[in-house]
Amino acid sequence: MTEPAPKPKESLQESLQQVQRLLNRQKQVESLAHKQEIPHDPAESLVHKQNLVELEHKLEQLHPADIAIILESLPLEERLVVWGLIKTEVEGDILLEVSDTVRESLLADMDRAELIAAAEHLDTDELADLAPDLPQDVMHELIGGLEEEERAELQSALSYADDQVGSLMDFDMVTIRDDVTLEVVLRYLRRFEELPHHCDKLFVVDNDQRLKGVLSIKKLLVSDPELEVADAMARDMVMFRPDDDAGDAAQAFERYDLVSAPVVDSTNKVIGRLTVDMMVDVIREETDAEVLSFGGLKEEEDLFSSVWDSAKNRWPWLAVNICTAFLASRVIGAFEHTIEALVALAALMPIVSGIGGNTGTQTVTLVVRGLALGQINPSSARRLIVKEHAIALLNGVVWGGVLGFIAYLLYQDLHLGIVMAAAMTLNLQVAALVGLLVPLTMNKFGRDPAYGSSVFLTAATDSMGFFIFLGLATLFLL
Repeated sequence: MTEPAPKPKESLQESLQQVQRLLNRQKQVESLAHKQEIPHDPAESLVHKQNLVELEHKLEQLHPADIAIILESLPLEERLVVWGLIKTEVEGDILLEVSDTVRESLLADMDRAELIAAAEHLDTDELADLAPDLPQDVMHELIGGLEEEERAELQSALSYADDQVGSLMDFDMVTIRDDVTLEVVLRYLRRFEELPHHCDKLFVVDNDQRLKGVLSIKKLLVSDPELEVADAMARDMVMFRPDDDAGDAAQAFERYDLVSAPVVDSTNKVIGRLTVDMMVDVIREETDAEVLSFGGLKEEEDLFSSVWDSAKNRWPWLAVNICTAFLASRVIGAFEHTIEALVALAALMPIVSGIGGNTGTQTVTLVVRGLALGQINPSSARRLIVKEHAIALLNGVVWGGVLGFIAYLLYQDLHLGIVMAAAMTLNLQVAALVGLLVPLTMNKFGRDPAYGSSVFLTAATDSMGFFIFLGLATLFLL
């Protein structure tokens, strides 16, 4: 008899939709019960026996990372309902996966005992990630329950900034000596119940734990068991210092296709390791921050946070936008007589500023990416400026000519078409210049190069686009 084919695993989106259906069903049952005014609170009993039990069973089947995405996708009230059904042993893993703002909302709903129960299941490196968000009394109790070695590891991880390799170190690793055979190493590994996660290599050290090389698991499995570790290990390896930048480490993982890598101190002593899952998180967080910064948002925003909190997060650059908008309006106001004399200018102005903004956005995106990947230095920056201005000039001549020809066909005015083409060419030069200088300047002063770039770019292309177009029109059309 042929066995039935296994049921395909649900996608994350399907799981989210199922959770939302169960939550909606729960609300409907509660609402119906309240309308009927049945005594002894039958709604609570009914919901717990049916929907909540089914929802809890559904959550048990999901990976903590999937639950984290689901929690981030739910409004606060529904999020807390789901959070209340999560088993204690996986709460810590979920807290590590959710965004900072969502984590705050979950922690605020937990009492001291719940916080301790959730955190005590975490390894020391994971506890270090969660420590900044936990109350001090909770951290003191958790630290008091650690063994001396674990306490030292935790204090070591907490001594580094969030953007340094030391704060991301995993202390669970396997070290071996180089004067034993591979057969001895295999017997040693069999004593473990399981190897550390993402363990693709073993670290070869001397008696003082100083790194001498690495032995890949692949090499260990396929080589002659009588071969000594010294003859099988690789001495050319990628390693990191605890004070290295985490973003640079993530780029190295991507560049060299690393799964794990040792972290050593100034004496070359192995003190931890980095793994690819940590680096993926770093890349994701940097990407998210870059996207938000480009739009002028100063920090990660919970999609379902309060109106007040969300509004405050958007105020700084909205204030800047108001100032730049007034500047653009004053530019237009200075040419009121020109616009009154030639109404066609009012219809064509947005085209000049809009195309300029698009060109500048392309340049900003290219520069921000180059800075993030470390591809831009003072020497290459000069060449990049020349190149971008050449591109802007070519695009201005070609597409400015096209728009100038269209303006001529629409209004049967050759001079208007020439002014349109010239304004497009000049504004694209301005857009290229701003698109280059804003992120390069921000980076020079140690700020996120994407932070507010779109706001400055829009202000420049709008104001200068209007000024150039209306200025040329005043000189040559009136």
